[in-house]
Amino acid sequence: MKQILYYQSSLPRAGSTLLQNIMGQNPDFHVTPTSGMVDLMLGARIGYNGNAEAKAGDKEMWKEGFYSFCREGFKGYISNLTDKPYILDKNRAWGAYYALLNNINPNPKVLFMVRDLKAIFASLEKKFRTNPDYDDGLLDNKNLKNITTQQRVETWSEGHPIGYAVNKLHQSILDKTAQNFLFIRYEDLCSNPQLQLDSIYEYLDISSFTHNFKSIPQITIEDDTIHGIYGDHIIRNTLSPLPDDSLEILGQSTCDWIHQKYKGYYSAMNYKI
Repeated sequence: MKQILYYQSSLPRAGSTLLQNIMGQNPDFHVTPTSGMVDLMLGARIGYNGNAEAKAGDKEMWKEGFYSFCREGFKGYISNLTDKPYILDKNRAWGAYYALLNNINPNPKVLFMVRDLKAIFASLEKKFRTNPDYDDGLLDNKNLKNITTQQRVETWSEGHPIGYAVNKLHQSILDKTAQNFLFIRYEDLCSNPQLQLDSIYEYLDISSFTHNFKSIPQITIEDDTIHGIYGDHIIRNTLSPLPDDSLEILGQSTCDWIHQKYKGYYSAMNYKI
């Protein structure tokens, strides 16, 4: 039986785990937690680029061999996971490597969850505040760094997890690979879920499925101690819109700063400022 691999590459704190578990209600789908499959591809690329034999030999043969190696590796990987016909593999990096992925599996289908960035930053800040016993090195009282909400938001915006993900998304929009993604706004998924799921099935070019949004079992399991306090992968089992508390959590000046810094994002994803 032919198996088809789909990809999810979403922003952090934007409902990617929730979407995996909703899609997992469909008995034809195998859904993954955060997957390391993309790293197997990148690891193979490191070996291919550093290989003296490849550099000395027929370069086109080695290039096609590399792509074929990854292609068959993908097939072996997913067939070992499941015998289901559809696999939805989740990793934030898939979108950033679309061009490479397209040469391995032509015209890959990439789902991409987005969310109002104020809500994403507020979610991180709430995790920070509710875990005062946890020290990941973010706070630097001696040098007065990351001791305020504004400073923490700026730090997250420049590095992981937000800076990397949004910068890669901006690049995908610039080089037009993002035109191949299906963007799903978290807010739309919560307010009108079946409509969003129908659009997903249409994009994947397969028959739709009626999902139960009032009882969503947790299918994907992750050890969140590996991801730290910002990598909570426990989902809500009932889907409903969440109140927007970003202004309360972040304050007006920080919300204004986010709007100013990310004007392009808000425009591209049709969010109002």
